[in-house]
Amino acid sequence: MDLDAVHGAEALLLPGARPGRDPARSIKRGPSRLPPGVVAATQRERLLDGLVHTVAEHGYQRATVSDICRAAGVTRPVFYELFSGKEDAFLATHRHGTGVVIRRMAAAFAAAPDWYGGIHDALRAMLDLLARVPAFATMAVIEIESVGPAGRHEREQLLTRFRAFFAEVPQLPCGVEVEPLVDAVVGGVYSTLYRCVDAGRTSELPDQLPMLSLFCLAPFLGPEEAARRLAPVAALGPGPVRAPAVTADDPSCTRIDPPSTQQ
Repeated sequence: MDLDAVHGAEALLLPGARPGRDPARSIKRGPSRLPPGVVAATQRERLLDGLVHTVAEHGYQRATVSDICRAAGVTRPVFYELFSGKEDAFLATHRHGTGVVIRRMAAAFAAAPDWYGGIHDALRAMLDLLARVPAFATMAVIEIESVGPAGRHEREQLLTRFRAFFAEVPQLPCGVEVEPLVDAVVGGVYSTLYRCVDAGRTSELPDQLPMLSLFCLAPFLGPEEAARRLAPVAALGPGPVRAPAVTADDPSCTRIDPPSTQQ
């Protein structure tokens, strides 16, 4: 399977992958032979794309409904037939786009032979998709902060879905609770995304794969074992996985592997 082609095709599903005024989705004036449902779906897609580009360029606070409609080539009355306002449209766009990312991550995770490879492949899918559509990355990762309580709730829902990839982590028999550790790992991954996108380095996100893969596994396995587990899949990433020269393992905290079915 050509994974680059797969990721490229899936990136097209992300809002912002195409301009809102995409000629291929133009609807001719006058009586249309297209069913009303198809027309509405096309206009909605164009508005999602237009919103992403408008918000990425101007910021959520400064973007207006008129700006979004202009970028999408859709009238304001049509916008308000589909959304109650700018916040509603933004949240719908965020849900749709992050849903695409999570589904691709889940497919990559499920296709891997074990949890270790699954985490690596899921991260790779996420980083590749975001790098291919930087406008969506800006809108979804950075501008969600500007939406207020509804945006923070949406982000927390997304992080909850991301935590599901850690359902198979090894248990830590030294009294360390797994759930807070998973929260810290997920938060660290999100923070890395935020810093790269906010600095305008979205295209470099795939370069973070070796570090993020090790970061996700090391708290549960130790850095040396995490690097060993990742070695078979490291060739799929942009660089080799290396364990840090100095570790902070507590000898009293012996880690255990998952059940044999995950080996």
